Amino acid sequence: MTQNTYNNQYVYVSNAKSGTITRYLLDDKQGKLLLLGSTKAGDNVMPLSVSPDKSHLYASIRSEPFRVISYRIDPISGDLKQVGDANLPTSMANISTDKTGRFLFAASYGGHVVSVSPIDDSGVVVREAQQVLDTGRNAHAIHASPDNRFVFSSSLGDDEMMQYLFDEQSGQLTPNSPASVKTEKYAGPRHFVFSNDGQYVYVLGELSGTVMTYEYDSNSGLLALKGVSEGVPAKELALENGVPPSIKASNDLPKIWTSDMHLSADGRFLYVSERTKSIITTLSIDQNTGLPSYQNMTPVEQQPRGFALSKDGHFMVVSGENDANVGLYRVDVETGGFTKIDGAPTGDGANWVEIVEF
Repeated sequence: MTQNTYNNQYVYVSNAKSGTITRYLLDDKQGKLLLLGSTKAGDNVMPLSVSPDKSHLYASIRSEPFRVISYRIDPISGDLKQVGDANLPTSMANISTDKTGRFLFAASYGGHVVSVSPIDDSGVVVREAQQVLDTGRNAHAIHASPDNRFVFSSSLGDDEMMQYLFDEQSGQLTPNSPASVKTEKYAGPRHFVFSNDGQYVYVLGELSGTVMTYEYDSNSGLLALKGVSEGVPAKELALENGVPPSIKASNDLPKIWTSDMHLSADGRFLYVSERTKSIITTLSIDQNTGLPSYQNMTPVEQQPRGFALSKDGHFMVVSGENDANVGLYRVDVETGGFTKIDGAPTGDGANWVEIVEF
């Protein structure tokens, strides 16, 4: 197993109920997660995002006044210093930057909008959004394409992916034609990731527990559904899938409730967290077709809202909303399996994880 060459790996976990961001050092040599401290952020602090140059951490506050806080990351100590505080249009479920680090995207589940906020030359979001666009119901995630020419957002309530043209000079989003593409019915598209080669976009269904694979046309910026794969084995877990909150379940089975998804460093595996049963599943990706298939599941922290993989792919950090600790797992990069090796205390309502490596 090849060890990484990074001097420091810092882990940041947002804790919605405590209103804090806990900081950790990931000691890869000893396989330990060392608590460094806690930074006060704001009530219901949830999604985090890291600037492309790793100099800043952005935190979305989902309580009034809705805002994004900019923190400068100290690469030596991992400490966070607040350097900015800017209003957001409403409560944002997801934030991310464009590839240049000059613009912050945000998606609102309750407000049904996406927004673009400018980031100044020092890496700080200094003023309110310059653009706000209506989306389908329950916007949930928003990300730029690898070449930064297009942007996509998921609309969980309308089972669709929104497609935009993006001008990286002005930061302007313009609906593509068509402006959206459908997912499977009652999938509830939540998070999504691009394959390492940029050919595919994997979309996680929060309600269905499936992973929808889209072919991505880098010329037109449009998505085309290629296949639907089981991400969570509903039958084996005695869970009902594909049931939105507005529809009564057909039986007394609990519902699938997926949350987060990440791609392995080498692009061979997908990981999906499921909150009802507190597991993370491993999916193996066919390197010829790009389609994932369910492999196995691993019990993790209680109600895992978010997790992250280290850049070299050898470690995973998992947060549980109903767990007092975050977990550190060692990943077998050959098989995709992972094993818990350590844990560390965190705040209440842990939900988002970012790993920053220097």
